[in-house]
Amino acid sequence: MIRSRLTDWTTLVPLIAVVVLAATWNRKLSGPLVFLVAALLAGAVLAAVHHAEVVAHRVGEPLGSLVLAVAVTVIEVGLIVTLMISGGDKTQALARDTVFAAVMITCNGILGLSLLLGALRRRVAVFNPEGTGGALATVATLATLSLVVPTFTTSRPGPEFSPAQLAFAAVASLALYGLFVMVQTGRHRDYFLPVTQEGSIIPEDADGDGHADPPSTRTALASLALLVVALVAVVGDAKSVSPAIEAGVEAANLPQAFVGVVIALLVLLPETLAAARAARRDRVQISLNLALGSAMASIGLTIPAIALASIWLEGPLLLGLGGTQMTLLALTAVTGVLTVVPGRATVLQGGVHLVLLAAFVFLAASP
Repeated sequence: MIRSRLTDWTTLVPLIAVVVLAATWNRKLSGPLVFLVAALLAGAVLAAVHHAEVVAHRVGEPLGSLVLAVAVTVIEVGLIVTLMISGGDKTQALARDTVFAAVMITCNGILGLSLLLGALRRRVAVFNPEGTGGALATVATLATLSLVVPTFTTSRPGPEFSPAQLAFAAVASLALYGLFVMVQTGRHRDYFLPVTQEGSIIPEDADGDGHADPPSTRTALASLALLVVALVAVVGDAKSVSPAIEAGVEAANLPQAFVGVVIALLVLLPETLAAARAARRDRVQISLNLALGSAMASIGLTIPAIALASIWLEGPLLLGLGGTQMTLLALTAVTGVLTVVPGRATVLQGGVHLVLLAAFVFLAASP
């Protein structure tokens, strides 16, 4: 009965959100309408992730984690583009701020929480260092190429790429992401499957979490259709409430860059819950797939999309990080390597990554 109600809820919310979107499109929203649209936006995000999980359960791991990561990234790209179109000059660095926030939240917040929960359950969280290490290396390369290098290029006066450099970064990001997906789902698929405390792969049919059998093809296709509807609702409703988000940040006397943190927190919260559930079921590898896969998709898909959108967006596209941000990124990469290499982690490693996330949020609010 509970499961049926949840399914009904995740079916109705995207449909209602789309109807409200059509009724409020290009209208200035009053206070109650902002609250309603924001509530539907949050519900549509949760519904989108739910339907992505249904599809993921049908196709299995590690492809399932990929479906969820791509779905969340589509939401992120939609939010960034809609805010950049409506925000003018003050959103020139929004893509950078949002992508960097997503990397810090996934590589420190989701990863740290997953390790902490896994270690609390079994004293030591166990995962596959080959797959996780490869994912971390890809994230570090993408982040450096797209967010660090623009600070040091000389073709443009600010921390931005020239058109040719931006095109190269977009193509390289897509190529790296595509290569990783090929490795994750094909040649080395077993590197991304959950493992036991002894290091052996856990069979996919050994859920141990009370889940039902994989849904039927019909159910999965229905969830896929509802996933598309939910994504449309999220992007459209986000455009409607974007002035309220920016006004709230200004009212709190927070830097404009904090808007990117708000967007990243919004789109990654449901995925954080999914990773936490997997860690509590002793499937830490799935949690890490979600964390690093989201970070990778956030850069590998967002940067090409923003590069394409820059054709009609006015003003410069600022991608280069500042000194404080680069320091946090470098510390995250070094700490991540030390965490991943052993293939085992305790509550200490989880705590270290969560402290790094806290430092990022604090410095974003008080630079």
